[in-house]
Amino acid sequence: MFELSDTEGEFLINLARNTVKHYLENNNQQSPQPNPPSPKLLEKCGVFVTLSTIKPNGTKTLRGCIGYPYPTNPLIEAVIDSALNAATQDPRFNPITKNELNHIIFELSILTPPELIQTNNPKDYPNQIKIGQDGLIIEHNWHKGLLLPQVPIEWGWNEEEFLCQCCIKANLPPDSWLTKDTKLYKFQALIFEEETPNGTIKRPTHSN
Repeated sequence: MFELSDTEGEFLINLARNTVKHYLENNNQQSPQPNPPSPKLLEKCGVFVTLSTIKPNGTKTLRGCIGYPYPTNPLIEAVIDSALNAATQDPRFNPITKNELNHIIFELSILTPPELIQTNNPKDYPNQIKIGQDGLIIEHNWHKGLLLPQVPIEWGWNEEEFLCQCCIKANLPPDSWLTKDTKLYKFQALIFEEETPNGTIKRPTHSN
């Protein structure tokens, strides 16, 4: 599995935050950093940037999440694009303002290439995914939905609930994962996250 050091993870989180900060202050996109700490940051990887507002009581509320499911772009470029899009282009939210930035936590998920889950009986799908380890992509005709591995942990879902919620994310009926023509993919993710806005960067430990 693709691995990154804490230093590399910190570089990418800081890159995501500084990219958004630069855009909000100057209204133009920052160019990719010329000297990343490792050539691994130039490899093509799927990545998602998740932005969450931290409330005074410490709870988090989703504020934006956009990324690349597949390894189509060099990691450093994918992080820049995903950070900007999560901050300004997520259709569920208004664009982030400069005043909000000091109340937002940045989380980065670097994805392994999605793997098609093969089965002759769709009822076996729950047995082929692991909560806290696998993320899901569902495809049916032109519908597509993705949920990151940390999402079912945060919401307390079991395997079937995870599958149903991924269908809902794709604007499909919840039981569409049982439909013959539906395709399901799973992937894993390296996750780095700020503990507080612009604070210490950690690797969250998710378990079911």
